[in-house]
Order: sequence, then structure tokens, then C-alpha cells
Amino acid sequence: MFVEAIELAAKYTRPIHSISRNYGSTSVQPGTATLFFVNSDGWALTCGHVANQLAAGEALARKAEAFQGELSSRRGTEKEKKLLKELEKKYGYTKNTSFELRNRFMNCVEGNLSFRIIKHKKYDVALVKFEDYARLLCATFPVFPSATSSLQPGKMLCRLGFPFPEFTNFAYDDKAEKINWTDTGRTTTPRFPIEGMVTRGLLDDEGGIFGFEMSTPGLRGQSGGPAFDTEGKVWGVQFATKHLDLDFDVDQEVLRKGIKKRLTDSAFLHVGGCVHIDIVKAFMKENSVKFTED
Repeated sequence: MFVEAIELAAKYTRPIHSISRNYGSTSVQPGTATLFFVNSDGWALTCGHVANQLAAGEALARKAEAFQGELSSRRGTEKEKKLLKELEKKYGYTKNTSFELRNRFMNCVEGNLSFRIIKHKKYDVALVKFEDYARLLCATFPVFPSATSSLQPGKMLCRLGFPFPEFTNFAYDDKAEKINWTDTGRTTTPRFPIEGMVTRGLLDDEGGIFGFEMSTPGLRGQSGGPAFDTEGKVWGVQFATKHLDLDFDVDQEVLRKGIKKRLTDSAFLHVGGCVHIDIVKAFMKENSVKFTED
């Protein structure tokens, strides 16, 4: 049903790779997010919370530099351990606190990487503008519907993104005490589509429709990716997943490999949320971003 549409969407949809580690840990955690280009001027769409992640890397680096600077001034003294505890409290560092975060745009531009972000003031969508690059690595761009009245419950759509990070080109540098990208390991991660039916509209605080719900979840890492129909037209931007309580609690005895076991379970329906294309188009127009309609 969506074979050709997925191939089309893949031409303008790109992954954002990230690596991070918590305070006091040397374990590197890979992650992904998604963006998609909308025109040849280097404009792309993603989620507001993805934009926050892109900005968070620099903020974490500045915080870590300040912390390490204060600590190094007393390193080797008798009061070092006491100072460390004081600084951990001052900077809010615990083993569950993010300490480093690095992001990498994949297959977006050649040459200098410079970009700026414009976040929507109200909804979870953002524009990314790539600048000062030598070449944009995208030549195909999405088509958006000019009329959107057919975006009703029952409409089938597909979402595309990069929810399962399989890249391995990263490591913790013991000497530098930092995480970093490496020249070895897998550099790519596979795209993953998931289809679903539009179920309901999503309302804002004023009762206006700003998005739509889908019968299947948007997977972690697909945030910022397009929601499109079988013709490839883009109807929204994936931004969230909600967990609806089905009230199907189970406490039941079952037979497993000839042995009786008691299982308990609580069932939830995981549904996806997308920002409505009318909101997205108005946002692009407000910022003088060119796009193509059918």
C-alpha cells in the first residue's frame, strides 16, 4: 500500500544521531530523531522537543566545563573529596543526570555545518535552517495537500523515521574523559515505517484542532518525521505517543512448558500524535519558508 510513498519520503527524510552519557558513567547511550527537508533552500521540519535536544548538547558542555574547571583548581588537595560533593550538589549532578550529549545530522549537507532553529511558540514543531553549506544532500521534497478536509478518522497514513539506533561509530575516550564519534563502526541506522489509521483530532486548550491521533504508536526516534498518504502527500509531523488505559487488567493462571504460572498484566493502547498539516503550513508561511502544495 505504501511501498512507493515510503521510497518517496525516504528521499527527503533524514536521521539525527545522538550519543550521550550520564554523570560518572563511561557507558555511551545512542539515540535517534528525525527531520525532513521541505525545500532546496535548506529548510527542514522536526519537533520542538528534538530542537531542544539539539540545543541541550551545547548547554551541557558549558555546564560540564564550569564544573570541571572548579574541580581542577582543588584537585590533589586534602579537601578534594569534600569539594567534589559540594560541586555535585551545586551543579545538580547525580548518576541519573545527563553529563554529555553530542548530535550529528546525517546525510544533510556537505561542507560547513551551520544551522539555526525556529520553534513554534505553542506546538511541538520546529524549523531547522541549514546555512553556509557547500551542497544540500537532498534533491526531492515533499508535497503538502492544499485542501485538508479529508483528514478525518478512518484515513490511513504512514510515518517514517529512525527509531532503532544501530550505528556503532562512537566510544568513550578514557584519556580525554569524553564521548566522541569514531572513524570505525557502523555509521548508518535503518529507516522504519509504521502505518496507522487516523482516529481522532487533537485539541489545544482553546478547543481548536492542532493535530491528529493515529491508531498505532509513533516510535521513539520517529519524532520529527512525516506522516504521509499512499500518494506521498504529507499530512503532519509525528511528535508524541500516548498510552490509553484499556482497563483490561489480567491476573490469570497459565501453563508454560508444562508448568503452571500466574501472570499479571495491565493493558494499554499506544497511539501516536501528529501535528496537523494546517498548523505546519501556517508556521512555514509565517517564517517565509517555501513549500509545494498539490
